[in-house]
Amino acid sequence: MPLSDTLPAGAVPAGAVTLPFDGAPSPGQRLVPEEVPVNLTYATVPFAVMMATPADLEDFAYGFSLTEGVIAAASEIRGVSVAAEERGLRLQVDLVPARLHAHLARRRSMVGRTGCGLCGIEDLDDLPQAASPAGPAPMLSLAALRRALAALETRQALGDATRGVHAAGFATAAGELALLREDVGRHNALDKLAGAMLRGGIPAAPGFVIVTSRCSFEMVEKAAAMGARALVAISAPTSLALERARQHDMILLAIARRDAVTAFHGAERVLAGGAAA
Repeated sequence: MPLSDTLPAGAVPAGAVTLPFDGAPSPGQRLVPEEVPVNLTYATVPFAVMMATPADLEDFAYGFSLTEGVIAAASEIRGVSVAAEERGLRLQVDLVPARLHAHLARRRSMVGRTGCGLCGIEDLDDLPQAASPAGPAPMLSLAALRRALAALETRQALGDATRGVHAAGFATAAGELALLREDVGRHNALDKLAGAMLRGGIPAAPGFVIVTSRCSFEMVEKAAAMGARALVAISAPTSLALERARQHDMILLAIARRDAVTAFHGAERVLAGGAAA
């Protein structure tokens, strides 16, 4: 079956030659993740240019707006539209008047790239600092974590096809992987997840967020802006990520593998047995 007949959203075919260390070259095609500049614009005023995968862009608009502090609720966005331009896509976000005025008053210019969450920050005082999520952190079980991690391996359609994107998912306390989003950028994948949950009215506090990337402090801050009380990362956290998780009293589990996870904060809230209490 031709690759074009089986493309997952966000993948494009590319000519490639496989070069085995022992054998003859094999020309063919591989799928690669699509990456385009996406200009997020509020009231025709450009705010950020992100290198992103052009799938689930409405989720991205909502999630980015939430985690960047532009909005606090889904109702503050009146609509989202996508327009193709010569050099990329324009993601137009229509805010309610009160929120638009507040946003323009604090507007900052920013150019973002995959792997960079602070491009455009001009002063240390501008470092992102989300409000700590309210309410108690959930009790989780190792069985639920293992269930969610196993589901994560089977749900990454774009990642399986291209081996070149990150994923962010939300799991219930029982370990059911309820939502998953993918993107070339780890921040973008988490923003898309945040937007999907915001639009769907799904609260983050009762379950946990899983990311397939390393856990930098921006990922903790975005999770906190979502209202999440627990974050699980496939790779290790940075020191500042751990500091912020402690400030938010967020369960932080990382180096998540099939046989174990490492608790950096909140180990006392992870039960060794079956279902969470």
